[in-house]
Amino acid sequence: MNKILVTGAHGQLGTELNFLSSLLENHSFVFVDRNDLDITDVDSVNNFFSKEKYPAVVNCAAYTAVDKAETEKETAFKVNANGAGNLAAACKQVNAKFIHFSTDFIFDGTNSVPYKEEDKSNPLSVYGGSKLAGEERVLLNNPDTILIRTSWVYSSFGNNFVKTILKLCKEREQLNVIYDQIGTPTYARDLAAVVLKIVGSEEWKPGIYNYSNEGVASWYDFAIAIRDIAGLKTKILPIETSQYPTPAERPKYSVLNKAKIKETFGLEIPHWRESLEKCIPLIK
Repeated sequence: MNKILVTGAHGQLGTELNFLSSLLENHSFVFVDRNDLDITDVDSVNNFFSKEKYPAVVNCAAYTAVDKAETEKETAFKVNANGAGNLAAACKQVNAKFIHFSTDFIFDGTNSVPYKEEDKSNPLSVYGGSKLAGEERVLLNNPDTILIRTSWVYSSFGNNFVKTILKLCKEREQLNVIYDQIGTPTYARDLAAVVLKIVGSEEWKPGIYNYSNEGVASWYDFAIAIRDIAGLKTKILPIETSQYPTPAERPKYSVLNKAKIKETFGLEIPHWRESLEKCIPLIK
């Protein structure tokens, strides 16, 4: 039986992988968090991998506090760049397959068509910069990596935009939500299912891939859908980014082109609203 190591066990994606893991036959999973394995400590990583062999490692560990990263740059880079690089190098050393995740925030949002994997990166924030540095470190240390960029991740587990909107809709009569940032929500359970399909496949096809749900939305569109699916009545008004300043600058347009991952792994990706309709009842 193949034993798969998953870091970041208690994050949205790690938790969804744990939920779905029993569906993958002939594989067992070991889920670890920072208390079990400090990925930023290269000696700890090497010592961990010396004790047991893992045919594949899925790195869900990440620093994801986009605004806080502006004042915690060292921590963001320590986890997202150094930590990811340490895992990639360790996997190469022991010949383990490595899956790592990045973000649409490595782009500056000046495109008018969905971003392809080879498009030029230009992060606007410390968080985006730390994730791009992680990509570079991972691919330098282990070119055989599968690196998946995703966007606007939510789940019935953890903290996310969907839960925030549901909470605010119950507390307030009116909300203002940004309408001039465009992207695609990603249900973490859909992404977890793709990861299991890749891990369970007999073919390993390294490279950079984009993955999100299908379709396009603004944060305003996303919020309206959350409210309507939940059957709530709160008034939601569209506002511009300039009316809601945040410490970190975000890309205005970060839709991802998913043709490569669909063709390579034979995927059919659900529309974001279809997946949202599955998630919200689990939260409620």
